[in-house]
Amino acid sequence: MEASIQEVARLTGTTSRTLRHYDAIGLLEPSRVGDNGYRWYDDRALVRLQRILLLRGLGLGLPDIRRVLEREQDETAALRHHLDWLRSEQRRLERQAASVERTITARENGGPVVAEDMFDGFDHTQYKDEVEERWGKDAYASSDAWWRGMSDDEREAWKATTARLATEWGEAAAAGTDPLSDEAQHLARRHVAWLGGIPGTPGYGTPPVKEYVLGLADLYVADERFAASYGGVAGATFVRDALHEYAARHL
Repeated sequence: MEASIQEVARLTGTTSRTLRHYDAIGLLEPSRVGDNGYRWYDDRALVRLQRILLLRGLGLGLPDIRRVLEREQDETAALRHHLDWLRSEQRRLERQAASVERTITARENGGPVVAEDMFDGFDHTQYKDEVEERWGKDAYASSDAWWRGMSDDEREAWKATTARLATEWGEAAAAGTDPLSDEAQHLARRHVAWLGGIPGTPGYGTPPVKEYVLGLADLYVADERFAASYGGVAGATFVRDALHEYAARHL
């Protein structure tokens, strides 16, 4: 397949100017340029553009996207990681959409509104018992109050940051990055800072305590829910090993 710059702009909802800018900064080069100056994009370029748009959707800036793409050796593995995250979001949004539909139906028909149905897919307290068992009631209460106190924009920004970090972990793992490398340790530093920014975690406001970081790192591998965030057990193992090394060096 080969598509002109106008076709690509139409299909992706972007602009020809944006695509030319991507070319100018070395982010996305066309596969060829015609005698008339038109840019054309083949399968390889289109796959790269798809990845760029996915990373943009997670909130990454162009310099970060270029860095991620440059270090990535396996496009298919990276796209599988994106797909896992998108399917997870799809399931959550499907539940929210269904709950809104039920609310509309109840209001239109004069029927009762069932709270459990209204907020399916919205609940951030689903892990309340588990959090209290692992880290105590104060931990859950603090984080719950913090979350409820956020504006919608703040929550979305936090979710984007979280998704961005998980994506970069997955990209690094798929690229075969050494957990002891500077790149992996940079991710680990950001991860530890992210953990320390969540009220209720041991060491909130300061670097989290070493045992907490090590325990979570091990949990990422042991619990399939966490492992899925990093592309599966292999990705989670990479995150664990990098965090263990960071903890040994700095905590």
